[in-house]
Amino acid sequence: MFILTKIADLVQIVPEDFGKDPGQAIEDNINAKYANKVIQKIGLCICLYDLLSASEGLIGHGTGLINVNVEFRLVVFRPFKHEVMTGRISSATTSGLRIRTPFFDEIFVPASKLPEGSKFKHDDQLYVWETDGQILYYDNQETVRFRIEDELWHDQSPVGPREKEEQVKSSPYQLIATMEDAGLGPCLWWDGEEGGEEEMEEGGEEGV
Repeated sequence: MFILTKIADLVQIVPEDFGKDPGQAIEDNINAKYANKVIQKIGLCICLYDLLSASEGLIGHGTGLINVNVEFRLVVFRPFKHEVMTGRISSATTSGLRIRTPFFDEIFVPASKLPEGSKFKHDDQLYVWETDGQILYYDNQETVRFRIEDELWHDQSPVGPREKEEQVKSSPYQLIATMEDAGLGPCLWWDGEEGGEEEMEEGGEEGV
């Protein structure tokens, strides 16, 4: 789910930070620049992991900024393909389910990736799964398990005025997931079933 990525960059320390410890000033600058930002084909940056090297600071001509060349590692969120994760259902449409985690909410489960027999109820704006004569609900805010199937990247580079009018706004990084297999979907379904099986086994042993 999380990886370490090495990056080399130029850090500019403003005069207001001159009173800080140099290492702390560099760390604050890196976190301000990268935390909660998506780097194309790398992932969602969480925070600085460690500082590998830093050059001598040079004062920029006419700016008063101290320029430091640094090399560091970032903690990055980028799940691998087929990784199983948990999150909460944030919304449902006829297209599918949108899932969120505490720090990432661009996870989508297409309707075609739900178990066979799943249907969207327009009145309640949620999905249900009809199986073996039972109706199970994908309630909003329910904790669910899902498996990562694919990732989508959308370049957010600036474009001209004409292209901007035609451009459709989209997230720079999105995960596509599935809930088709056994064990995936609302955790309550499967955790409850496991608990029931354990109780049945214990009851059987007592009967013997």
